[in-house]
Amino acid sequence: MPSTILIIEDEIFIAADMEDVILELGHKSAGIADDMKSALAIASEDVDIALVDVNLSDGATGPIIAEKLASDFGIEIVFVTANPNQINVARTEAVGALEKPVDVSSLKEVLDYVIALRQGEKPEPPPRLRLFEN
Repeated sequence: MPSTILIIEDEIFIAADMEDVILELGHKSAGIADDMKSALAIASEDVDIALVDVNLSDGATGPIIAEKLASDFGIEIVFVTANPNQINVARTEAVGALEKPVDVSSLKEVLDYVIALRQGEKPEPPPRLRLFEN
């Protein structure tokens, strides 16, 4: 069953590439947001996973957005960022972080992993995903 994925990324070329991969893998795109306001406008309980950058067009709001998406909508969060050290791991509800640059196979592995978690499975984490202890 396809998942609905929200991309929160302010670099449009990166976001568009990620959206292309998501669609090619048979998933649905909830849309692309580049700041907190647009991310929260798109978010809904229909979104399964959010791929969230830390630094967006309105500053380092990714972790705040991630917390709201997880707590308000039950969305699984994966940070996709060049700056994983900016994430306060102790305060996040995210599954983990994937460091940029991201290739197609890594993104597919991470999505497969998160989808399996949502289905109650206990899959092996992909090698490039830095897991957070929740």
